[in-house]
Amino acid sequence: MWSAYVNHRTVSTLEGVCQFHLHVRRCRDPSCSRYHIPFRPEAEGRIVLPQHEFGLDVIALIGALRYQQHRSVPEIHQELLGRKLRICQRTVTNLLDRYDELVSVRLSDSRRLQTITKKQGRVILALDGLQPDVGHEVLWLLRDCLSGEVLLARSLPSSTERNLAGLIREVKRNLPVPIVGAISDSQRSIRKAVASALPRVAHQLCHFPYLREAAKPIYEADRHPKKELMKRICGIQPIERQVERTSGREARSFEDTALVRSAITDDGLPPLQARGLKLWERPGRKEPAFVP
Repeated sequence: MWSAYVNHRTVSTLEGVCQFHLHVRRCRDPSCSRYHIPFRPEAEGRIVLPQHEFGLDVIALIGALRYQQHRSVPEIHQELLGRKLRICQRTVTNLLDRYDELVSVRLSDSRRLQTITKKQGRVILALDGLQPDVGHEVLWLLRDCLSGEVLLARSLPSSTERNLAGLIREVKRNLPVPIVGAISDSQRSIRKAVASALPRVAHQLCHFPYLREAAKPIYEADRHPKKELMKRICGIQPIERQVERTSGREARSFEDTALVRSAITDDGLPPLQARGLKLWERPGRKEPAFVP
C-alpha cells in the first residue's frame, strides 16, 4: 500500500517524552474492499494505546505499584512525579482502569488456559481478594496453584457468597479438567462459596492466616509482660549518665548497661519466638548483643 500521509504523535514513556512520525498507508485501488481505509504502523501498538499520551510501560508500572506493592493512587502519583513524568492524579486513575482492561483481555484467552490445564489433568484453585484502598472494590483473583496461571480476575462491589460462587462456577465452566481442590483463607463468605460451587471438593485453609489466628492468644499473653519489662529497662538511663563520667573498673558497668539497652530493640516472630521471652533472657547473657 502507498503512504498516504504522516501522523505526528507525542508519547510520554519512562525513558522520557518521545515524538513519533507514523506513516499511515491506504489502498488506492477503487475495486479493493479496503479502498482508502487507513492502516497505521503495527509497531505503534507495542508502544502506546490508541488515543493515549502515556506509553504501555507507564501503564505496566502503575499496575505493578497498585497490585504488587499495594500503593494508593496518591502514592503512585508521587512515584511517577519522582520519575520526572508530568502527570496528574486523575490520569493515574484512568491509566489504572486501562491496566485492568488489558489484564482482562489477557485472561480472556481461554484457549491458552485450556491448553495449559489440559496437560496437567487437574486444577487446584486458590482464591484471594486484593483491596489496596479501604472503601474501594475488591479485586478477586482465582489462580491455579499447579501452573501459577491466573484463571480469572474481577473486581466486585461486595464479597458475598453469591458473588464469589458465581466466579468459581464461571472458572469451572471454562476448564476442560476438574477442580480437585481449593485453597483460601478462613473468610466465611469464601468457605460458603466453595462449598456451594464445588461440592465434595477438598477445601484447605491457607497456612499463613491459620497460624496468624492461632498465634493471637500467645501474642497477647506475651505483649503484657514485655511492657512491664520495658518500664524497668527504660529506667537505666540515669545509670548510664553516671557511668559515662567514670573510668577504670566501673567501665565494665557501662558495657552491661549497653547490653541491657540493646535488648530493648530485640524483636521476635511469635508464636515461635516470643518477644517478651527474648527480652527476659537477653539482659542476663554475657555475649555481645549484636554480631557485626
